[in-house]
Amino acid sequence: MENQQEEGSFKKKLGLFDGTMLVMGSMIGSGIFIVSADIMRNLGSGYWLIVVWVITAVMTVAAAISYGELSSMYPKAGGQYTYLKEIFGKMMGFLYGWGMFTVIQTGTIAAVGVAFGKFTAYLIPALNDAAPIFQSGGYKITWIQILAIAVILLLTYINTKGVKSGKILQNIFTGSKIIALIGLIILGFLLVKSSFWSQNMSFGWDAFNNLKTDTSGNFLQGGWESITGITIMGGIAAAMVGSVFSSVAWENVTFISGEMDNPKKNVVRSMVLGTSAVMILYLLVNFVYLNTLNRDSIAFALNDRVAVVASEQIFGSGIGTIVIAVLVMISTFGCINGLVLAGSRVFQTMAKDGMFFKAAIANNKNGVPEKSLWMQGIWASVLCLSGQYGNLLDMISFVIVLFYMITVFGVIYLRFKQPNLERPYKAWLYPVTPVLYLLIGSAFCILLLMYKQQYTWPGLIIVLIGVPVYLFINRKKDLTV
Repeated sequence: MENQQEEGSFKKKLGLFDGTMLVMGSMIGSGIFIVSADIMRNLGSGYWLIVVWVITAVMTVAAAISYGELSSMYPKAGGQYTYLKEIFGKMMGFLYGWGMFTVIQTGTIAAVGVAFGKFTAYLIPALNDAAPIFQSGGYKITWIQILAIAVILLLTYINTKGVKSGKILQNIFTGSKIIALIGLIILGFLLVKSSFWSQNMSFGWDAFNNLKTDTSGNFLQGGWESITGITIMGGIAAAMVGSVFSSVAWENVTFISGEMDNPKKNVVRSMVLGTSAVMILYLLVNFVYLNTLNRDSIAFALNDRVAVVASEQIFGSGIGTIVIAVLVMISTFGCINGLVLAGSRVFQTMAKDGMFFKAAIANNKNGVPEKSLWMQGIWASVLCLSGQYGNLLDMISFVIVLFYMITVFGVIYLRFKQPNLERPYKAWLYPVTPVLYLLIGSAFCILLLMYKQQYTWPGLIIVLIGVPVYLFINRKKDLTV
């Protein structure tokens, strides 16, 4: 038994319900409570706000359906890393894994951790009021960042105690936030005194943006500008940075395939059920925003916290703030747990292939990759100190979609290259679903490269740095700590 653990083998401890909770819990973090403000500033109409979320929903579910085919063909731990390595070779697998460790997984953990800290400051104002622990020029370390790190390290520690500990925590927190979101959606229509739905929809398909800022970078409310033609497309791409970030991490369930019962069926079921349910919840939450707030209140919510402003309209200023602060704390806590639980399995699988630190291979006495968990947790903590929530969000959305596209293309590529491979599950409506994702994803990436290059190059450069790293590792043959 000890030998098996040393080699990184897993016990099958996760079922369909656990997989679905992991998908939903990893997806629902802080984004849905924040990013609709930026979407509204970019497009200025209730119709376009809904369109952005519908496009994101179609993308997400189409990708999950496509991934399902690969998950049934390669039901191993490592998920997307394994798919890319098997289809396109070790370098492509490594570049994804490198991106995962340097920014995608750890950056998302850090971003959600910082969001947890910011919303906790609603309940504990001293966190906001306290002087920075360290400050040099524009750079500072705050108690909010320290709280984010503390939560990341706590959840890392809990997950070293075994899959069961992480699973129970995930199911409790995901269940809690789903119930709370449903309650918010229902009360958002029942209790609101003045509905702004008709006003927000009165703009029809006209689009506007209002991205003017003062010298401090704060958005100015005056001066909506009408936008048309290709500019609308650029506005949609910029707006989707937030909605895409809020809708990623569903593939985390593929990372733990080695611990799933009947992974050939349950992984794809978890992805499709989880993504569909979350995107429906997201649309309904945005309906609440459009019902309770006018355009300016959505676009210029303080610190983009649209959900706080909406909740104050529903429950009253004092109670509303507390309700959302608690909901976001529950939501982000569960989200971080799901990301921590799943991500470490990718780095362990990479280590087995000689593509990561050898120490990450071994499982501890609880049957989990403890050293891989701590490597991930420590680097995510470093990223917490490196910048603000928005900077991390902007950096990773483009890179995540790029890797999603490569993986989805892999479904089509394999159909042509190896048509006789066993496919226990075939992508529903193939080739429509993968092609649809590739078309939307391509438009998103191209428009960002054209109009919002600050969202693209930082993450892309980090991934490309992985090329010389890969060549160095291959030359050395192995990587030791």
